[in-house]
Amino acid sequence: MKVTIRDVAKEAGVAPSTVSRVLSNSERISEETKAKVREAIKKLNFKPNAIARSLANNKTQTLGIMLPNEIENSFSNPFFIQVMQGISLYASQYHYYVMYAFAKDKKDELKYVKELTDNRRVDGIVILKAEVQDKTIAYLQEMKFPFVVIGHPEKLDETLWVDNDNIDATYRVTEELIKCGHRTIGFVGANTEWAVSKDRYEGYKRALQAYGIDLNERYIYHGKEFNELTGEEAAKRLVELDELTAIITTDDLIAVGIKHYFDEVGIDSKELIGFNNTAIGAYQNPPLSSVDINAEKLGWYAGKLIIGQLEEKRQEQTHYIVETEFIKRKSK
Repeated sequence: MKVTIRDVAKEAGVAPSTVSRVLSNSERISEETKAKVREAIKKLNFKPNAIARSLANNKTQTLGIMLPNEIENSFSNPFFIQVMQGISLYASQYHYYVMYAFAKDKKDELKYVKELTDNRRVDGIVILKAEVQDKTIAYLQEMKFPFVVIGHPEKLDETLWVDNDNIDATYRVTEELIKCGHRTIGFVGANTEWAVSKDRYEGYKRALQAYGIDLNERYIYHGKEFNELTGEEAAKRLVELDELTAIITTDDLIAVGIKHYFDEVGIDSKELIGFNNTAIGAYQNPPLSSVDINAEKLGWYAGKLIIGQLEEKRQEQTHYIVETEFIKRKSK
């Protein structure tokens, strides 16, 4: 006869819900009680069943991850893969599963979020980017549904979030280029509604201002997506600007797109800087310099925050700022 949670609870002299919390490693349960339950589990040779645990504590043991692109675009960008790895690594420690949803735009994302929350298909949601006047975040706050954002939302004190200091990271890269003698530095970004895009552009502008360099709008290009096509489109516009000696981009894929176009037309005299420090940039010939944002760590801390809330763990922090590092390579 199969051993159940109720059998374990009876053996340990506790409620079935207490057994479920012990299985989830809840901090609400004392070490003494945990020891009794674990002893009962061992004695009865109990094998936890994920469905039974979910029914016992009214949980799905599942996190919903909202990806901001269609499936083919999300999986082609190493950043999203690394973030998902970080979330999954943390989630697996607490026996949580992950469910992915792919949204073409903000309206599509909100539709998926409403479906997930209304039908209680997940216990919590991870949003992989923040926008200005973000309707998805506003909805989740209104519904008081557990969620975490990778990127900083507008209402920092009311939301769990994880991010890099993107203003500082881009400032330091721009400063490094200036100190190396560059005075005409281009900037190529994407999707200006995303907080990460605004912050990286802001860091670039602040560095120019700090060193007395006028901002030249001709050197700036904002595309739609963080991909090679945006880089190629930017390169076609910037190719005529012979005075440009360096270009900072907000993603390695953008930098690769620029490089491929410049290679086609025979330009190799501009310093190219990427973001995210992915393998695709490192394996270019020559390799690209890039800002390592520790994407997997962003995902890991996002998992820590949301699961901490779901498991009612005592956690003082409501956000984490993950460090960045400029990886300098011979990129021209």
